[in-house]
Amino acid sequence: TLHSAVIQCALMIILALVLPSSCLLPSTASSGRRGPHLSVDTFDERSTIPVSTIQHDSTTGALSMGIDELALKLGGMGRARLVWDCYSIGVDPQLHYSDSPDPDIQKLLPSCRRTQRLGKEALNKLSSLYKYRGVEGGVASLSHISTSADSTTKLLLKLADGLEVETVIIPWNDKRSTLCISSQVGCRQGCRFCATGKMSLLRSLSSDEILCQMFFGRKICRLNGLPEISGVVFMGMGEPGDNLDAVIRATEILTTRELFQLSASKVTVSSVSPTPDTFRLLGQAPCVLAWSVHAANDKLRKHLVPSTKYQMVDLRQGMMDALLDRRLNVRTTMWEVALIAGVNDSMEAADELIDFARVFVEGVPGAKLIVNLIPFNDIGHPVFRKPSHEGVVAFQQRLWTHGIYAHIRTARGDDESAACGQLATKRRKEANTKSP
Repeated sequence: TLHSAVIQCALMIILALVLPSSCLLPSTASSGRRGPHLSVDTFDERSTIPVSTIQHDSTTGALSMGIDELALKLGGMGRARLVWDCYSIGVDPQLHYSDSPDPDIQKLLPSCRRTQRLGKEALNKLSSLYKYRGVEGGVASLSHISTSADSTTKLLLKLADGLEVETVIIPWNDKRSTLCISSQVGCRQGCRFCATGKMSLLRSLSSDEILCQMFFGRKICRLNGLPEISGVVFMGMGEPGDNLDAVIRATEILTTRELFQLSASKVTVSSVSPTPDTFRLLGQAPCVLAWSVHAANDKLRKHLVPSTKYQMVDLRQGMMDALLDRRLNVRTTMWEVALIAGVNDSMEAADELIDFARVFVEGVPGAKLIVNLIPFNDIGHPVFRKPSHEGVVAFQQRLWTHGIYAHIRTARGDDESAACGQLATKRRKEANTKSP
């Protein structure tokens, strides 16, 4: 799935949460207060588990549990709610309550939780849900932070088995942020324009590993004074369609009011659509569906996405069927097209896309289609080049003229290699170079 579509903000509107007056959650983003700037050196100072000794464990932990399930594990609803009040703002309760709680963090909790504590028994039960302690230093640790001039912030997380995965925080006008998260380490789809495709697939992430990206994203926003995360896009490393169970579970946790508290309209899952059934299965998730199309022409699409095994009309039908199973008011979808100079940015390619999209719109009553045009981001490809701005605008105008809404992606974070996969592949190359 193409990383760069993360910046699509058309679907990410501000989420208004209405909580009981006795349990209001303060917002550091709206208060105007900025926390101390967080660096890797200060991030996980209380973690003592050497990453090199940890083996990957894909079992489901507390991050993938709802309140009821977690309450059974911890011995009470109050304990489960307190744990999730911490997770939702990027605080690991196993660290926070292992010593005297930080009063500044206590103030961020809902008013009805500020005097509550997790005792030794509850902490031991919570710890038992993970092979190695908890979220920080257990599920993942922060390995690297890079921030571009526009405040786009990339996090590189080291997982328990030593592999690394990327997530990107993209602030918008100091009001909100979108988080681009990964579903796999690497990807087997091998899209020729994508840095992650060069890695091949190393493994899929567990739902805990997917959700810990939201956990760390919330923490970094809180401590570095970035706008609060109000939307999530699965457009980072990996193909969500190749990790369906974990992705669907993660979307359920993200959109549960008592957990990460996002609206389903603010969670977008993008797939290259390995099979026509991919969208039918992803359609069960509480999210907006997006499709990495890139070309309507079968031959050209196969060139750009070598793993393509089905004709585009069959893949399109799979998405149509998925949306037809949904209510009329949740049939908004996005198509992503990575425009590459001299490859798929011609007027002929635009006309093919128009015809292809028209069948889709006419076949799905109530469908709202947004085509996201993404100028190719240089990943060191020997041939592919970024198209001219004039060419991209001409492509957009061609679609608009025929009634297809098209949005041109705004470049964000390019100065820090914010393209997903670039940092991870760079670090893997460095590690391989240093190896004997």
